[in-house]
Amino acid sequence: MRHILMPLLTALGLGALAAAAPAAAQTTDAVTSARVLPGWRMADGTHMAAVELRLAPGWKTYWRAPGDLGIPPRFDWRGSDNLAGVDIRWPTPGLIQQGGDVAIGYHDVLVLPLHVLARDAGAGVTLKGTVDLGVCRDVCMPLTLALNADLPADAAARDGRIAAALADRPLTAAEAGVRAVSCTVSPGKNGQLNLRAVVTLPPTGAPETAIIEAGDPNLWIAQPSLQRRGDTLIAETRLSHGQGRAFALDRSKLRLTILGARQAVDIQGCPAG
Repeated sequence: MRHILMPLLTALGLGALAAAAPAAAQTTDAVTSARVLPGWRMADGTHMAAVELRLAPGWKTYWRAPGDLGIPPRFDWRGSDNLAGVDIRWPTPGLIQQGGDVAIGYHDVLVLPLHVLARDAGAGVTLKGTVDLGVCRDVCMPLTLALNADLPADAAARDGRIAAALADRPLTAAEAGVRAVSCTVSPGKNGQLNLRAVVTLPPTGAPETAIIEAGDPNLWIAQPSLQRRGDTLIAETRLSHGQGRAFALDRSKLRLTILGARQAVDIQGCPAG
C-alpha cells in the first residue's frame, strides 16, 4: 500500500496559513505546504485543477473518511469568482491499524484533483478559499490553509501530476466486476443500528479492508468486521447518531470502499438485501 497514515495521538490547537498561488507556496513550520495546480479547461467547459499538499517527512494527513481517528479535509470556496461548484476526485488512500483504531489517509505528497464547474464556461475561474485539515506525526495538529489561484479559460495543457492522481482512484463497481450488493439493517443496542453488507466481488488482494460512509456527517459508523467467502465479501458494522438521537438510514447514500492490496473499489448505494 503506497499511502500509510498513523493514528491521532494528541489533539493540539493550531491555526496556520499557507499561500497557495501556483508559483509561490509557503511552508508552515516545515510541516506542510499547499498550492493549487491550475490544470486545464476541458471540452465540456468544466475545469480540472488540483490541490497539491506537501508534507514534511513522517507527517500524514487524512482522507474524506478518516477512520476511527483524524480530521477530514473541509473546503470553503466562498471567496471565489465565476464558480458554480467543486467536486473532489479522491485518490486511493491507505490505512494503518494500531490496537482497535484505524486511520485512513496519505503521506509525502498528496495531489487532490478538483473538478471545477464555472458559472460562465467561457470565462476564467478564480479559486479563493480555505481548507481545514489535520496533519499527524508524533502529535497531530489541525491546520487552516489558504488556497488561491486563477484557472484560465484557455488553459489546454494537461498536467501529468493531476492525470496521475485521477488514475489513482478506486475502481467503480462496474470496473471492478461487482455483480451484486445488498445491505440488511436491524435494530441494535442503545438506539444503534446494525448493518450487514454483502458484496459479490472478486478478491482485491489480501489484506482487504472495508470503509462504510452513511452520507450524513451526524452518523457515526464503527470500523466494519470483514469476511470473505470466495467471491462474496461480508462487512458488518454499527451505526449511531453523534448526539444520541433516533435516525433513519438512507440506503441510496451508503458508500462502501474496499481497499485491497491490488486495487480499491468504490461502491455507491446499497439496496435492501
